[in-house]
Amino acid sequence: MSVPATCAAPRLVTAKPKSVLPAGACDCHFHIFDEPSQQTAERSYTAPRASLSDYRQLKKTLGIQRAVIVQPSIYGLDNETTLSACKTEADMKSVIVIDNSVSDKTLRDYADAGAVGCRVNLLFASGVHTGSLTDLAQRIADFGLHLQVLADISRLEALESVIPKLPVPIMFDHMGHMPAAMGVQHRAFQLFLKYLADGLLWVKLSGAYRISEKTDGHYDDAAAFAAALVNANPEHLVWGTDWPHPQVSGTMPDDTDLLNHVLDWVPNTHHRQRIFVDNPVSFYGF
Repeated sequence: MSVPATCAAPRLVTAKPKSVLPAGACDCHFHIFDEPSQQTAERSYTAPRASLSDYRQLKKTLGIQRAVIVQPSIYGLDNETTLSACKTEADMKSVIVIDNSVSDKTLRDYADAGAVGCRVNLLFASGVHTGSLTDLAQRIADFGLHLQVLADISRLEALESVIPKLPVPIMFDHMGHMPAAMGVQHRAFQLFLKYLADGLLWVKLSGAYRISEKTDGHYDDAAAFAAALVNANPEHLVWGTDWPHPQVSGTMPDDTDLLNHVLDWVPNTHHRQRIFVDNPVSFYGF
């Protein structure tokens, strides 16, 4: 098996965002690529080093006070790097990766170590096979964990048959990860908006560059998706940097520019308070 190419490293960010974030602002999606976890052989990309000290600098520059670290696909079921980073920070929670073989004791240990959710990655190879969303949700329901799903919602057949019946909250990464070229009127996105409006799911305003056709750093075609999500239910949205932006096609995003896009999409002060502060506090239990 050939080793996947190493992703580009993130940019060094020094510029402040155009507006000061509300006190207690939370980055609800980032990764750390560092020891002790080892990158699994069955992976879609090879990660560059992106340390916790690097991330702390980003937090300081952008004005972030709280954070949620997310287990990346390259580490498979080895959550040690993710959990170790979480243990060192007072205002950090973690989202880990498990499969159905995990024991009750391990789930309890993860929760005690700051884990608040488990991720299902349906886009990037990781060697992890979790079974159905329903089975995994039932497995974690007694441990206070939520499901976090990375999937292109236009391809997620379970959206209609499973989402309304899940026994745990469900958070979708990167605005549903549906290509912006499909448009907001696409049936899957309209159903996604309905479930969001009804409070059946949560969504991250993140990863605009992952759905955009633009590669120049502007991502204007993602704006309509963000606007539709905010209009549907700003009380079930959170924001994340997606730092250090693994497996990006095109220009490496600038984190200040990405945040400025979100500030443009959410001009309402009340909505900003909900998305950057209040919703993360409620959902992740800060």
